Amino acid sequence: MLRLAVATEAETYERMQAPLADRGINAVSIRTRNRTFRVGERERTAFADTDFDVGFVFPPRLAEGGIGDALLDINWVNGREQLLRSRFKGETLARLSAAEIPVPETVVVSNPADTEDLATAFKQFEPPVVVKPNSTTQGIGVAKAHDIDSFLGICDYLDLVHDYRATGDRSFIVQEYIPNARDYRAMVIDGEYAGAVERQLSEVALADGRWKHNVHRGASATGITLDDELQQLVECVASALEIPWLGVDLLVTDDRVVVNETNARPTIDTATKYESGFWDTVASLIRETE
Repeated sequence: MLRLAVATEAETYERMQAPLADRGINAVSIRTRNRTFRVGERERTAFADTDFDVGFVFPPRLAEGGIGDALLDINWVNGREQLLRSRFKGETLARLSAAEIPVPETVVVSNPADTEDLATAFKQFEPPVVVKPNSTTQGIGVAKAHDIDSFLGICDYLDLVHDYRATGDRSFIVQEYIPNARDYRAMVIDGEYAGAVERQLSEVALADGRWKHNVHRGASATGITLDDELQQLVECVASALEIPWLGVDLLVTDDRVVVNETNARPTIDTATKYESGFWDTVASLIRETE
């Protein structure tokens, strides 16, 4: 039986074990963070064993993940380069725009930036604007500014964070706000559309003025089937980024579609939210990566 090293979060790991076992793949959890490693020689006791054939996705923390990668010496379904290509939102959007794939109007700010440049960035949009850290997930740190003073105040807080010398990524994104957009997360496996969900807030949340559709922030995800045009779009996104296992976030209005973000470590949802044959496709991708 093929042995698969899995460094993703518990939810995905739990959901993949039985379906992959039915297809001859033994998914085994490995831990690369919140622990210690002995380095300086090939330390085979860093994990329970190192007898793995392939890895699912490169571990989440690149520094510790690199140690695990060196010790395990395997191919990953999504390697370090694929992970980085999706992690930094500005780079992702630039690559997609260069491939003539529609993305939101966006300005990437590399700190430190002076007040005049920030004000110019803000004035390029019709308020409100969305401000995002360049490399976070799950909606962390995303804010909406309705006026220039609020926007500059958010930038001040980012300056405080970026002033810490060890901060690696000192950039952030200013982006147009697209009201009343439907929010879809599509899964693309080895270049082919494999299913999608629509993320929605409850009526109570909307009444409270909430607007982020991240599931980790309380939104619900309902399985849907995208129309052919949107399926082709998300496949083009995966092709442009050359990432075989990819979540693609779409914002869709009556007259417009944009690719908002991508995720090279998408959480696996319940199988009913994907197209038929989902687990067969996942298993095939794993075997191709070996």
